[in-house]
Amino acid sequence: MKPTIAITVGDYNGIGPEVSLKAIATPLVRRLCTPVLVGPPGVYERVASRLALRIRFLPFSSAGDGRGRAVQILDPGGGPVRFSPGRLSAAAGAAAGAAIRASVALVLGGGARALVTAPVSKHALHLAGINSPGQTELLQRLTHSPHVAMMLVSSSLRVGLVTIHTPLRNVPRELTGALLRERITVIHRALRTDWRIRSPRLAVLALNPHAGEGGDIGNEEQRVIIPVITSLREDGLRLEGPFPADAFFARYEPGTYDAVIAMYHDQGLIPLKMSARGHAVNVSVGLPLVRTSPDHGTAFDIAGRSIADPASMIEAIRTAVTLASRRPAAAPEAGR
Repeated sequence: MKPTIAITVGDYNGIGPEVSLKAIATPLVRRLCTPVLVGPPGVYERVASRLALRIRFLPFSSAGDGRGRAVQILDPGGGPVRFSPGRLSAAAGAAAGAAIRASVALVLGGGARALVTAPVSKHALHLAGINSPGQTELLQRLTHSPHVAMMLVSSSLRVGLVTIHTPLRNVPRELTGALLRERITVIHRALRTDWRIRSPRLAVLALNPHAGEGGDIGNEEQRVIIPVITSLREDGLRLEGPFPADAFFARYEPGTYDAVIAMYHDQGLIPLKMSARGHAVNVSVGLPLVRTSPDHGTAFDIAGRSIADPASMIEAIRTAVTLASRRPAAAPEAGR
C-alpha cells in the first residue's frame, strides 16, 4: 500500500504551491505515494488552473483517498487568504504556520507517514507572530524534540549543520562543545537508523580559514572542535578532521564520507547546492517523524510565472517515502 505523505503549502505567495502541484502531477510521485496537500484549498485551485493541471481536489478524509486519482486537501485554517504571488504577507505566514502545525498532528496521529514542507518566508512567519528562526526549529518545538539537526542530502553528498539559521557574527559564540557533540551524535544516529549505514564515517570541517593555523587566526579548532572529535572517537565514532573547508571540498570525492559536518549554514550548503544542481533535499534528523523539504526558498521573484522547477520537491517527496519505509508506522493518536 502506498504511504500517505503530507505536503504543506509553505508560503502561498511563493513557489511552494506551484512546485507541489507540478510534483504530484508526475507519474513518479503518484506511483510512490498518496499525497495530501495541507493548505488553503482556494490557493491550490487557482494555481492548478493557472498551470492548466487537470487535478480533481477533494476535502481530506481520514478514511483514505479511495476515490480514484483525486488529490485530498487538508484545510488547516489560519485566517483569511490574501493570495498575491511575489508579495510578503503576514496572512501567508500565518497559513504556512497553520499548515505545519496541522501536518505534524496528522503524521504523529498516524494519518500520514511523513511530512514534506514547501518553502516558507521566515520574515512572513515573523510578521504572523511565529518567532522561530526557521521550519526546523519550529518542528523541533512542536514535536518537543530535545535534539534535532538539519542535514541536506544529494546523490553525492550529505551535509549536516552544527549552527543552522544563525547570523554569521554569532556563530563563534554559539559553537560550544556541547552543541557540536549533540549535532554530531544526532546526525550519526540518523545515518545508522534512517540510512542504514552500520558504521558511518564523518568528516568534520574547521570553523576558521586554514583550520585556524594553529590558533593564529582563530582558536575554535583547538578549544572546541578537536576536543569533541577526540572524545567522540573514544566513544567509537569514526570522525576525521577538522578540515579547512575550502581544501576539503576542492578535493572531495563522492562516497569518501557518509556525511560532512559543517560549522555554519553557508559553509556546507554552498558546495552541496552547487554540486546537486537543484536536486538536493533538506532533512530534519532527530524528530519523531520524517520531515523533508526542497533545498530552495520561496523564490518570490518568479512566483506566479509558472516557471518554477519542481525537481527538488520531487526529490524531497521521494526521500520522504524512502525514509518513512525504514521507520515503524505511528499508531493512531500517537504523540498527542
